[in-house]
Amino acid sequence: MSFKITTLIENNADDNNILFNEHGLSLYIEIDEMKLLIDTGESGDFIKNAEKLKVNLNNLDYVLLSHGHYDHTGGFKRLVEKVGNPFKLIVGEKLFYDKYALVETENYRFVGNPFDKDYIEQNNIPIKYMKEDLFYINENIMVISNFEKNNDYEFVNKMFYIEKDGKYIPDNFPDEIALAIKTEKGLFVIVGCSHVGICNILETIVKRTGMPIYGVLGGTHLIEADETRIEKTINYFKEKDISILAFSHCTGEKATEKIKEKLGEKYLYNNTGNIIEINNG
Repeated sequence: MSFKITTLIENNADDNNILFNEHGLSLYIEIDEMKLLIDTGESGDFIKNAEKLKVNLNNLDYVLLSHGHYDHTGGFKRLVEKVGNPFKLIVGEKLFYDKYALVETENYRFVGNPFDKDYIEQNNIPIKYMKEDLFYINENIMVISNFEKNNDYEFVNKMFYIEKDGKYIPDNFPDEIALAIKTEKGLFVIVGCSHVGICNILETIVKRTGMPIYGVLGGTHLIEADETRIEKTINYFKEKDISILAFSHCTGEKATEKIKEKLGEKYLYNNTGNIIEINNG
């Protein structure tokens, strides 16, 4: 088994400056004959990039939405309009909570999905809500949810809320999911934003599978992390001897520079248009 991950859109421009970029994330994954899409960016411009990169989105087997923020689900309706609905959709059980960000005292800005459950039903999209901790798409590909808290230094940003019955409640991101692919060297994990903490996510996966982590790709939400959290996160990566750290999106410049400094060649900035290929034996 081998696989290829193409970053269709991300915050930063591609190396040749010919693709669209935006505050968002969308990843196209080919695993043997299977084709998956994780997240759809903010605007849907990932579709234009896919065309330029000669990525065919008409043959998707699965679409996964890592969590219900606009910069990861904003392009979903354009995807449906573009390809119809031949794919199966996998989401966290609480994806359709109304999500908000507190921008100033008592001022909440909507940051959730631009579609709801009715839209999914109206378009006859087969959907799986992740209720279980671990779901196998096949023997080599798994989806993980319900992440556990495994340390004392990762906390969910207090600016994020859900609205329920007219009240704003802190969002603990019960909708967050991640993908893991088995390789001969361990699991290759793909995340969206890691709101619950990248180390919490990885340690939960290690505990549940009994497998080591070989590589990680996606956003780590270290943009708001202080020096202590960044240092402890880097130490975790070292302790677990993770070989590939392909971060971007919400990782932040400060954390990016520290990871690059401390982990050298293991770190890769995963900007728009980047392609990672893993040959598994």
